[in-house]
Amino acid sequence: MTIWSITTLPGIFILALIVFFRLNGSLQFIEWVTLDSFLRLRPWEPIDERVVIVGINEEDIGRIKNYPIPDREIAKLLKTLQKYQPKVIGLDIVRDIAVEPGHAELVATFKDIKNLIAVEKVLPTVIKPSPDFPSEQIGFADVLSDDDNKVRRAILGIKRSEDEKKYAFSLPLRLAETYLLAEGIELSNGIRDRDAMRFGSTELPRFLPNSGGYVRTDDFGVQLLLNYRNGRKRFRTLSLKNINDIETGKGNPNQLHDAFGGRIVLIGVTAPSIKDFINTDAIANLQPPGKIYGVEFHAHVVSQIVSAVLDRRPVFQTWSQGWEYLWIVGWGILAIYLGRLTQSPLKNLVYVAVASLGLVGIGYTFIVNGWWIPVAPALLVLVINGAILSTFYQYDRFLKSQIEIRQHTIEQTFVVIHNGPLQTLAKILRHVQDQDLEQDQLLLDLQNLNYEIREVGEYLKLEALNRKESLRLGSGLILDLKLPIRNLLYEIYSYTLQRNFPCFKTLKVKAYSFAPIDEKYLSIEQKQELCQFLEEALCNVGKHAKGVTRLCATGKQNEGWYTLSIEDNGAGIHSYYEGQGTKQCLNIAKKLRGKFQRKSLKDKGTLCELTWPIRSKSWIFTRRGRNINLI
Repeated sequence: MTIWSITTLPGIFILALIVFFRLNGSLQFIEWVTLDSFLRLRPWEPIDERVVIVGINEEDIGRIKNYPIPDREIAKLLKTLQKYQPKVIGLDIVRDIAVEPGHAELVATFKDIKNLIAVEKVLPTVIKPSPDFPSEQIGFADVLSDDDNKVRRAILGIKRSEDEKKYAFSLPLRLAETYLLAEGIELSNGIRDRDAMRFGSTELPRFLPNSGGYVRTDDFGVQLLLNYRNGRKRFRTLSLKNINDIETGKGNPNQLHDAFGGRIVLIGVTAPSIKDFINTDAIANLQPPGKIYGVEFHAHVVSQIVSAVLDRRPVFQTWSQGWEYLWIVGWGILAIYLGRLTQSPLKNLVYVAVASLGLVGIGYTFIVNGWWIPVAPALLVLVINGAILSTFYQYDRFLKSQIEIRQHTIEQTFVVIHNGPLQTLAKILRHVQDQDLEQDQLLLDLQNLNYEIREVGEYLKLEALNRKESLRLGSGLILDLKLPIRNLLYEIYSYTLQRNFPCFKTLKVKAYSFAPIDEKYLSIEQKQELCQFLEEALCNVGKHAKGVTRLCATGKQNEGWYTLSIEDNGAGIHSYYEGQGTKQCLNIAKKLRGKFQRKSLKDKGTLCELTWPIRSKSWIFTRRGRNINLI
């Protein structure tokens, strides 16, 4: 099985699985959690001085000794606030029915204060605002929760009826519209998106069904992704008691002018017993954890709109689906590459960890700058593919190494048998065929063959158990492969020529010269194969080179190549059939990325030659001469 099928195909399958899970909405929750986590980790922002909350807390309810708060108390508060000239007041307390005493007084106050925005409820149960209140001074206070009961979107406007084109606008939008209109900035339709809302040149990106981590979400009306303010204190908050104390002379009235003058004032309940809470994990250090009061939620929304228009504070945007899935696929491909790049599981773990930190850092940077990109799916595919594919790859490498070890063992076993007992057997068969061997000699040769086979078996058994770096020659000599290759070639040459092959008996001249090779460029396996090549070539001379009188074995280095050649002046090649010995030599050449040739010489004899590239162009020759033995 190829590395493609072992690593890449599972990687593509996992990538496709992540994309599928995202498409069907299974990853929405972890994408929401990732978004909330990034928002909590943002640098703290200063208090928004434009927005002030007047919170009716438990102490206020205890002092008034009544809830709902009577209309007279609300009217009194509104008149007090209006004295300090806020730009707009938002009353986040529903007053569809009278709460006596003081209802007539409250109605009169509503008519007197033109910059007051009252609330209604439109989803799903309708709660009307106070009667005779102008529609442009009404905003709804409805909130949209996700499936995990957390609020990440604000609804700015919806159609009041399918048959009407009139829109109902939210309390925060009404407050922002009134405040910005005093700055000369009007609300209008978007330019890039006609259904979006725009203040001056600032177009608020409209939430769509598949924005960010959402999948097929109902985008009715006009919705906006929330960019909550993050900080120890987000808005200045005063209670009814604070205001009454200052009004009754227990404080400096200028404090109230500084607090409310020219600002957006929101009135709401901040008493835990009333449980007017909004759930969010996007703000750090909340008390109680994960909850803000409804009036603070509206403050976040109006602050987001006004700050985006006047301060260019980022409003969340998202990529198109095409770019999002291209981003996820890109990280998936990187994970596949990392799974194949590293051979060490520890290195792979480090690379995946570094890439994951980089991805998280990129996602965080985008969030800080107002872009929500798909970090969670990309991180999933990166970690899963990076870790699992490395395991696949390492397992595949292990299996291949085991197969290679077995294949090598089989090959080496055959070579040892081929260069030893099979050579003896071939000699016996030739004599039997020629009928020139006496029975006693035949019996002796067979006994030697039996001993030789058993000796080979014992050697292979010991080698398998001890894994010694050794090589057994057909002559029975065992070589230590840790010795320099030059020494090994000399030993093979000497001992092989002592074997009882018929053609060796006519030899008159034996010459050998082997240039050294730096040991760091040869593995034990390569040294073993070179030794077996030389032995096989010499054995062929001993068996087939009839009439040979001269045998020359040389090893030379030239321009980055090393050539090991065996040349004789025997009868030459009579058949070009590729026997097992020739296949063995071709296999060795392939492993060395070199070439092998066996050919008849022009005058007389045979050349057997193996050439392969060496890795270093500079060699130290410790001996340049030739060793020639004459007999």
